[in-house]
Amino acid sequence: MNATYNTTGNNGNDFDPQQAAALLNQTTQQAKSQLEPFPPWLVAIRAFLALIGYGAIWLSVRGQHPYLHPTAALIPVGIGVGIVNVIAVTVVAQRATTGVVGRSRFRPVELAVAVAVWFGVFAVMAAMAAAGVSNGIVYGLYPAAAPLIVAGLGWAALKAYQRNWRQAGTSAAAAVVGALSLLAGPRGCWLVCAIGLFVLMLASAAVIARRQRG
Repeated sequence: MNATYNTTGNNGNDFDPQQAAALLNQTTQQAKSQLEPFPPWLVAIRAFLALIGYGAIWLSVRGQHPYLHPTAALIPVGIGVGIVNVIAVTVVAQRATTGVVGRSRFRPVELAVAVAVWFGVFAVMAAMAAAGVSNGIVYGLYPAAAPLIVAGLGWAALKAYQRNWRQAGTSAAAAVVGALSLLAGPRGCWLVCAIGLFVLMLASAAVIARRQRG
């Protein structure tokens, strides 16, 4: 059944032009928030988190010859930042899509799949370490690139299914950043990810802000 709107006020009179414009503006803003659940400020903060996180790892490994692994002190910090990021993104997206039906609705299963992907990535990392794969792959190329490639492609496919082409493109671009980082070696891969994600997410925040002002 198609939605209908009451175009009369409480006293039965037709909306005046100002009321009609306000209703149209409210409806437009709701539609935009459903298509762009992440506000530009959150995307910009995530850009700086990526720059700081990956950049700190790069600083800790750039002088290692041969390559060993990132400084152990950075591991709990990275895990904490990742958890906060996932929770923040989930809460914001869930609030923005409350009441939305159809493909654009945020579903708990999507979070479960995302968590499963991340656990799978690091389970493979642990298996490679146990199998004696070189440090440059286990603690360098793989943890830098694999999460971006796997999660980026998976999220791109989901957003393409939902016909949210901007987010699908951004996610695919993140996967490209991960793939390009493989070319920079176990030390340089962290720097490529830091700069690539920072630029990508800042550009995304700018696009979202411009759309919301439009």
